[in-house]
Amino acid sequence: MSTMVAPTHRREFLKATAQSATALALLGGNWSRADEVRRPSRISYYKNGEIFVGTPGAPEGKPLTTGHVDFKPSWSKSGDLLVCFRRLVDDPETQKWKTAIFIMGSDGSGFHTLSDGTRTDFNPTWSRDGSNTPVWSRKNDTTGGYYVMRSKVGGKPGEEVALTDARFHTWAHSCLVDGRILVNSAHPQFGFGVFLLSAGKDGTARYERVECELTTRGQLHRASISPDEKRICFEFLPGAKFQEPGHTLYHADFDAQRRTITNLKAFANAAGKQQWFAYPRWINGTSEIVFHSSESGKNQLYVHRLDDGSTKRVSTDAGADYRYPHGEAAPC
Repeated sequence: MSTMVAPTHRREFLKATAQSATALALLGGNWSRADEVRRPSRISYYKNGEIFVGTPGAPEGKPLTTGHVDFKPSWSKSGDLLVCFRRLVDDPETQKWKTAIFIMGSDGSGFHTLSDGTRTDFNPTWSRDGSNTPVWSRKNDTTGGYYVMRSKVGGKPGEEVALTDARFHTWAHSCLVDGRILVNSAHPQFGFGVFLLSAGKDGTARYERVECELTTRGQLHRASISPDEKRICFEFLPGAKFQEPGHTLYHADFDAQRRTITNLKAFANAAGKQQWFAYPRWINGTSEIVFHSSESGKNQLYVHRLDDGSTKRVSTDAGADYRYPHGEAAPC
């Protein structure tokens, strides 16, 4: 015998079913309407020299690292690992620091170093091609420029491999699923600019220029490609000489096949105030960008929403120094 639901009661029946399903999901059931139960992306970040993981705006837990000064915790695409760098030798000039690249779990477990701390290794990130390959930039102490390195999870100091020629500057920003790496480079043949780097197993490297109208007026730095690889955010610095603070933050469309950055929009420090606005990174897909800024007098974390253009502070300790936020499972 079939059960009929009268039309006048059907709407109430469906409404009650939807409400029950949502309640089930919130209680841990199997309801799959992700838009109703989606957990906000977590971020990793630096606070007073320690590495934290948490939800923007939520009360903070315990740091993952203590007793050292650790920087730039980038999430692996798999979401279970962080790659960071640790300052071992300090100097008033950042470029003279001695640092070590290290990996740990996003819960702080499994700590191991990939470089020995006798070099200047900065800006670690991850491949997106499924190999979970850590990539970073190493200083050439002779030229003062940087070149790109890679290692592997579980690797040991001395096992890292150079991907680019150390004789000219190349700085790694963000990786693509197809294995290419977005870089800045002062290439001896192609000149200075933004490129997609393809590093061959035979030691060769192919540079493909990325076109962006801003590169004719200045420099793009600390770029982050969105998880769907259709968007990009970055810092822009007018002129040819690198200096901080005073950068403007942009988001734009990114086309990896055509190698273009278009439809640019400044979303923070459009006036170029001499304050820190730095490290924009995608969170919650392409709906929000997290970054740090010294606008309040201390480096704090902020989230910018693309749908309504709003920006709010999400760090919880106004007296602390926050920097280098990164989105969960979204390698920059």
